[in-house]
Amino acid sequence: MMKRKYFSILWRTIVVSLFTLQTSLLSGENSDSNLQLLADIPFDMPVIQEPVFPEQIFNIRDYGAIGDGETVNTHALASAIAACADAGGGKVLIPAGTWFTGPIHFKSNINLHVAEGAEVRFSNNPDDYLPVVFTRLEGIECYNYSPMIYAKDCINIAITGKGTFNGQGELWWLWKKKQGKAVQELYDSQFNGIPVNKRIYGTKEAALRSPMIQLINCKNVLLEDYTSKNSPFWTNHIVYCDFVIVRNIRILNPEHAHNSDGLNLDSSRNVHIQSLYADVGDDAVCIKSGMNEDGWRVARPSENIVIENCHVEKGHGGIVFGSDTSGGVKNIFVRNCVYDGTLMGIRMKSMRGRGGGIEKVWIQDIKMRNIGWDAIVLNMFYTASSATSRSDTPPDFHDIHLKNITCQGARDAITLKGLPEQLISTITFENITISANNGLVASNAQDVKLVNVNITPKEGPVMSLKDSQDFIIHGASSTGGADTFLHLKGEKTGNIRLIDNDLSNVRQKVLLEKDVPAGAIISDDGKL
Repeated sequence: MMKRKYFSILWRTIVVSLFTLQTSLLSGENSDSNLQLLADIPFDMPVIQEPVFPEQIFNIRDYGAIGDGETVNTHALASAIAACADAGGGKVLIPAGTWFTGPIHFKSNINLHVAEGAEVRFSNNPDDYLPVVFTRLEGIECYNYSPMIYAKDCINIAITGKGTFNGQGELWWLWKKKQGKAVQELYDSQFNGIPVNKRIYGTKEAALRSPMIQLINCKNVLLEDYTSKNSPFWTNHIVYCDFVIVRNIRILNPEHAHNSDGLNLDSSRNVHIQSLYADVGDDAVCIKSGMNEDGWRVARPSENIVIENCHVEKGHGGIVFGSDTSGGVKNIFVRNCVYDGTLMGIRMKSMRGRGGGIEKVWIQDIKMRNIGWDAIVLNMFYTASSATSRSDTPPDFHDIHLKNITCQGARDAITLKGLPEQLISTITFENITISANNGLVASNAQDVKLVNVNITPKEGPVMSLKDSQDFIIHGASSTGGADTFLHLKGEKTGNIRLIDNDLSNVRQKVLLEKDVPAGAIISDDGKL
């Protein structure tokens, strides 16, 4: 009898494995719906098909789970997942109710479905998240407390349903104040030659928080419909993953929830994000690729990523790149998003010592309002991170294109900040309209084209350039009666070309500082 049962399970496993392999292979083939969604992106990207699961359901109630908000259901959830995996995969159902649990660990071919009316409340006792697991924490590999939902080396997985995951993060957020020593040790680990298997944390003294949901080295992934809230740290963390769909998820973290990023894509590729809503205490959607020396060692970029139809209210940034750029970020397309009340709208940040960089990025059809700081900022001189490197290797930002963007209200319209040894280059702005306290400020930038850019500052010049070259400003205008249109500084500034701009509302066209070389500016009509 046992032999028959064993062969039955083995046969189901083989069938599902073959089915999964077929689904994986189809990811590179044509699918009408996905081709239509991704038809006009500006780089080659394989079609991403969502995972498919056997039509069998494993209700956690059948494995002893009790939805009273008090009973610990960690074992019941693990038992349901194990039974589902042993049977070849399917749906693990969390029905309506309030389910208290410790960490949930995935297996391949599992769809964890949290039904409408269900809330999963995670324990805030750190001991429940031991033993430690392999993770990537702020761009550095180590071992730490388990994330609340954790999947490693899984194929064909999903988290779906209209229920809620509640991280109950209030006690975890207090750890922010006491984690400094362990964080610095982690940042220095690669430089100091500490191998990954010796970077072991998972203690209250170290106080290193784990992401709420972390998928690491997984393939064929779907995240759909659920709400996640009160995350202890980053909320949805996708690391080293391939072929990922994120659709219609909601992320709710209060403003005082430190480092509670909504969705972090970390050295992952072939990702399609649609209709995400975020109201969080840090960055809403952030693209990363490893930190400093450890990021160079791993050397895995984030690439082939499409983000569209997202809505962000509050948070540090609507769409953010970095500051972990050491593995490189490339082939990113963002469109049709709204950023309302964020600290910054579009943000790219890195610093000396990171290396890597950001390239081949297209961002278009974005609406912003009530932005606290910068509407658009590309900053290679980021100084807010304590994760300094022992190297001076600069990052490289180039081939970045922004068009059809509006912003009603910001402190600063556009900031471009390169490094003297590594200029920001090959940047285009097209059809941009921004009202802000201050205009565009650029330093150490090269080969920048601004076409039909209308910036209306409350004070100061419309555009200020320092040590920057090869700018084309074509069809620009400003409706607010600024004192100066263009303010030039720096002995390295040159080849600034003005073409067919409407400066009728500006009192002074150009202001040149004494250190600007003669002939630095060229006007289409020869008049300045």
